[in-house]
Amino acid sequence: MAPGTCNPPRIVLAGLAGDSGKTLVSLGLLLAAREAGFPVAAFKKGPDYIDAAWLRWASGRQARNLDSYLMGFEKCAASFVRHSAREGLNVIEGNRGLFDGADPEGTHSTAELAKLLGAPVLLILNATKVTRTAAAFVLGCQYLDPKLHVSGVILNRVGTVRQERILREAIENASGVPVLGVLPKVRPERVLPGRHLGLITPAEHPRIGEVEANVLTLVRDNVDFDRILEIARSTPPLPEPPVDRAPLPDGSGVRIGFVTDSAFTFYYPENLEAIEASGAQLVPVSPLESSGLPPELHALYMGGGFPETHGLRLSENRAFLRSLRETALAGLPVYAECGGLMLLARAIRWKGERYEMAGVLPVEVEVTARPQGHGYTELTVDRPNPFYPVGLRFRGHEFHYSRIVPGEEMPAAACAVTRGAGSYDFRDGLVVENTFAAYTHVHALATPEWAAGLLGAARRYADQA
Repeated sequence: MAPGTCNPPRIVLAGLAGDSGKTLVSLGLLLAAREAGFPVAAFKKGPDYIDAAWLRWASGRQARNLDSYLMGFEKCAASFVRHSAREGLNVIEGNRGLFDGADPEGTHSTAELAKLLGAPVLLILNATKVTRTAAAFVLGCQYLDPKLHVSGVILNRVGTVRQERILREAIENASGVPVLGVLPKVRPERVLPGRHLGLITPAEHPRIGEVEANVLTLVRDNVDFDRILEIARSTPPLPEPPVDRAPLPDGSGVRIGFVTDSAFTFYYPENLEAIEASGAQLVPVSPLESSGLPPELHALYMGGGFPETHGLRLSENRAFLRSLRETALAGLPVYAECGGLMLLARAIRWKGERYEMAGVLPVEVEVTARPQGHGYTELTVDRPNPFYPVGLRFRGHEFHYSRIVPGEEMPAAACAVTRGAGSYDFRDGLVVENTFAAYTHVHALATPEWAAGLLGAARRYADQA
């Protein structure tokens, strides 16, 4: 290898659409590699918390999101190289269909990410009710972009030995791409059960040990791991990224809390790392277990999660909710995303129940049967707020089944939403005192102003104390 380059073994797992089995195979490969003693690292293409949490669980280390729409291609490549396992196996799980991107040309698709990283593609095909037509799927992927290296196929949900034989022969004879695994049909509850927003999170799964055993056995016994590892090692070198020297305000002496427990798990590791890189101290806070906010906090970061599934326990922790309400209304800088917004509301309504929350925001939220916002967002800051400068335009994403109950008297919002839904009337970023609550999630590598704004607000609050 040339100086200044590296060559981490890597493979992209892609499908023709969602629900093809990408996550299942990704987890199985990571578990199998660790069982065999190989170092591993995991990455998720696009904006996602739940799949990334499962990848973190299977790999035993932080999983990183690679989102070229939010972060740009250069930052995606740099993040991959910086966090990759230089030996062993790096698994990059795609999202949606292989060529699905931001436009008809497939910009920001899994295919474009694979080419950016010089990574071979392992195509996961849902074989339900199909035989030779599957060969057309593989040929179509090869034809649509000849620069893409489709290096293997794994068939998922295969029903019979006869179906497997026809699928294997048809695909290999027509495309020359080897079939490297055949997974039988299994009940979802044995491997990765889901619910609204996707899979149940690892933190909430009641039988995580059974899931590990079932996923590992399924993939290890039905996939040619050695050939996949060989393909992952047949990759071109990548340039080492420059040292990241993004300027941040000095956070020394500043204490920033972040809510974290099984109800609140949606955090990008880069966001928390940016806070720590400034010299600030991160203080974990559990709304389920804590009796109140810790003393001497200078700001509070509230990520997303599933407060509705923990609604009763959260509502019963009156001491914590009272502490949160009193401290926020007294001026503590609070930055909240999605689930954090819900905790700050007066109440959450779900499945005929009403759970009282902190009441910092003078609204109630209800969880509906359909998504109320799903996809990328683009916001313009057009009103003063504690965290972002007026005039800033930034990108994020949203995926929420909840909404503010119609008819409520809405607090002022700091941002105009030019793409996405936001909180109400194409507005987002509700502002009450020094609290900013939005349905939009941001990534620190995509929006460096986020960390700078949070640290700046915390410093101002500390200096006034």
